[in-house]
Amino acid sequence: MSDDVVLYEVTGHVATITMNRPDVANAQDTALIDGIDHCLDLADADDDVRVVVLAGAGKHFSAGHDLKALVTGEGDDPWVALRETPEGKFRHEQVMYYGRSLRLYQFRKPTIARVQGSAVAAGLMLACMCDLIVAADDATFTNPVLRMTGAGVELLVEPWELGIRKAKEFLWTGEKIDAQEAWRLGLVNRVVPLAELADRTRELAERVALVPPATAQVVKDSINNVATLMGKEQSWKYHFVAHHWMHNTATALDALAARRTKTSMKDVFAEHRDD
Repeated sequence: MSDDVVLYEVTGHVATITMNRPDVANAQDTALIDGIDHCLDLADADDDVRVVVLAGAGKHFSAGHDLKALVTGEGDDPWVALRETPEGKFRHEQVMYYGRSLRLYQFRKPTIARVQGSAVAAGLMLACMCDLIVAADDATFTNPVLRMTGAGVELLVEPWELGIRKAKEFLWTGEKIDAQEAWRLGLVNRVVPLAELADRTRELAERVALVPPATAQVVKDSINNVATLMGKEQSWKYHFVAHHWMHNTATALDALAARRTKTSMKDVFAEHRDD
């Protein structure tokens, strides 16, 4: 497998963007987030591409945000120094998490998330930015961030994906939703056998690609506008600010200090994903 953290492939009218950090369950570091954004540029510029599939290499779709560099300050991530101030932390998450997620949500071509294994916290958020979700029968969805003192992640997708009452239960308990329950609740469009996930997702993508591009874009914009009129994007803006207020509470700062004392980043990742 390539050493690139994000892979890009075009077959026919379908582009596939693959997160390629299977050793950490495709946890999203700066390089991976930048890589997805670059691949969206490529897909946007290619008139032959009509549908984009977002996938994760290995056992899991994505374990969420990669906390290693941000918590320990290790490595050469250019955003680490900026996050030393509340203003810098706000700017980092506004650009890299909130803004990049919205870019995928608003992308002019239809998008499909291909989900296997775990989609945790920001992994779930990322999948929900896509227009459609195809889940393998082993897929699970969870957001345990409240137990770690965070107010969810940057875009609170759960009320829109699960409904108000179920969203409260899901977030407060940190419990997993399996693929069949996700389908029942409307979180995913289809559940397929794991061995057939790539083929079945591609079949769906090719069927969507039969729609003329201009038509697909207009209808996507129109349906997204329904959500806008219902307050979806305004609710995300509100939650992003609330999320950052929580960052600076004593509760959150104490938890961050405790996390920095962990002897291994395996302990940190374990809070976000299954092995």
